[in-house]
Amino acid sequence: MTGLLVAVCLSLIMAIVMDLFPVVKKAIYPVLVMSQTVPIIVIAPLLAMWFGFGIAPKIFVVVLVCFFPITVSLIEGLQSVDGELINLVRSMGAKKRQIFTKIKFPSALPYFFSGLKIAATYSIMGAVIGEWLGGKAGLGVYMLRARHAFALDLVFASILVIVVLSIGLFYGIAGIQRVMMPWEKLKEEEE
Repeated sequence: MTGLLVAVCLSLIMAIVMDLFPVVKKAIYPVLVMSQTVPIIVIAPLLAMWFGFGIAPKIFVVVLVCFFPITVSLIEGLQSVDGELINLVRSMGAKKRQIFTKIKFPSALPYFFSGLKIAATYSIMGAVIGEWLGGKAGLGVYMLRARHAFALDLVFASILVIVVLSIGLFYGIAGIQRVMMPWEKLKEEEE
């Protein structure tokens, strides 16, 4: 959860900066895309060497896995806002901050939550990978021990726990989305 929360905070900051400064987007967006070409399984052992065998490498792996989908989704959402709507509120005297808080960010929320749902399911996988490659405890370590003991029932039980946690996070975020975007429920009722 810590890694997911850090990824959300960093993604919000990065997407807002890239939206405000197009030159930053041009410089950083290709690096973000390239960062996804390096397999996390290669980076995780390096993190264990740099940060030790504790929770820090696990959190860092989760941040790496979750940062990309949230950032890309949010920046796409911020930049998909209808330009005519922005021009309309600007002609009514709206300032940049007002345009962002009243038009751009609410319009980008569906994109943000789409990326967040993906990242939430990835976060469990990232934590397990971090535990496999450098953890002292956790579900990933438990799976490795069960596999080495040829206890396949325990391995499958661990997989079931991972699936349940991922689904729980997904639906938890969907619930938060419904609370934060009440206008979507009104749209569904109208249809």
